[in-house]
Amino acid sequence: MSQTPAFGRRNTKQIHVGKVAVGGGAPITVQSMTTTKTADVQGTLEQIYALAAAGCDIVRCTCNEPEAAEGLAHIVPRSPIPVIADIHHQYKMALAALDAGVQGLRLNPGNIRRPEHIKAVAQECKDRNVPIRIGVNGGSLDPSLYEKHGGITAGAMVESALQEIAYFDEVGFDLVKISVKASNVPLMVEAYRQLSLVTDYPLHLGVTEAGPPPAGLVKATAGIAALLLEGIGDTIRYSLTADPVEEARAGRQLLEALGLRERKNVDLIACPSCGRAEVDVIDVAKRAMDAFADRKLPLQIAVMGCVVNGPGEAREADLGIAAGNKRGHLFVKGINVAVVPESEMVEALVEWAEFINEHGTEAAIARADVAKAEREARLDRGTLLDEKGDDANRASEKIVEIRKRMQ
Repeated sequence: MSQTPAFGRRNTKQIHVGKVAVGGGAPITVQSMTTTKTADVQGTLEQIYALAAAGCDIVRCTCNEPEAAEGLAHIVPRSPIPVIADIHHQYKMALAALDAGVQGLRLNPGNIRRPEHIKAVAQECKDRNVPIRIGVNGGSLDPSLYEKHGGITAGAMVESALQEIAYFDEVGFDLVKISVKASNVPLMVEAYRQLSLVTDYPLHLGVTEAGPPPAGLVKATAGIAALLLEGIGDTIRYSLTADPVEEARAGRQLLEALGLRERKNVDLIACPSCGRAEVDVIDVAKRAMDAFADRKLPLQIAVMGCVVNGPGEAREADLGIAAGNKRGHLFVKGINVAVVPESEMVEALVEWAEFINEHGTEAAIARADVAKAEREARLDRGTLLDEKGDDANRASEKIVEIRKRMQ
């Protein structure tokens, strides 16, 4: 299930990284970067396949030594997704990566500074029809820009990107996307806002060095989501101190939550739990997430802690379960279809989700004994209300006090 976002996207030029379109109205892509040594071909490929399975569209590999370039020659033709070579300092590494067949380069203007080297790489990319990402990083600005702007500022980062574009223009190269990342969220957001006003190249969003989860997830989401909601951004990356598969999952989940990509995996919603909860909602939700982790089921599934309010709150979900009287009440599109023992709640969710994914919600409802399920659910709701008594809040006494207050 997908949503239509209520915000317009910034109009940008379109480029292609391999067969993946970026910008120009194409779906926003998720990127990540391998943490293996690129010379380790098998290890790198294993990580790339894990990233692709988690929703990554484009992967970046470091190319910092001749052995890495040679590794790329083996990796690129076997990768399930396009490969970008990450280049720092040595422009010859960029040329070697192109010889290896990569579908894109990432250059940091703060590290390759000689114009003739930059233009040589751009000319080679032009000849091969390979795009370049200008990857400005707040922590590696050219010292002259740092001095000119009095530190790391949004203006300094934007100027760095524009200088690089000027070198590309000299050789007629325009297969470009740009990033202006910083570890400071407000600085990063302002830099992208300024950049979006002066260029129509596609933009790659990220908060660099966001750190480990959960704080890193919060920082990255704060910056990336703020810009996406303004229509800015064509590709994204979560830069986490964690397994890169977590980056890909987070990026995919963010785009799905914003309605910017079709759902591929379960969207599990759950109540935060309260005194009404009949089960440990946190535990049930966690076990459900683990059970659905590797299943490609594009459904919204709700886990609710009580049968008093839970069914109504999860009415729009494809499938939901609410706990009550030591049992789980299963709902399909708000209709009670089954009641199962508490110990079987997660297993029942998986079984019904797989059936719905294959046959649809109408077929799921049709196979259920709805009358029986609703009858049992009604009895459980009544039992829970009876436990509280007819006047659990001593309402009659409180009404007397309220009326006195209003006189």
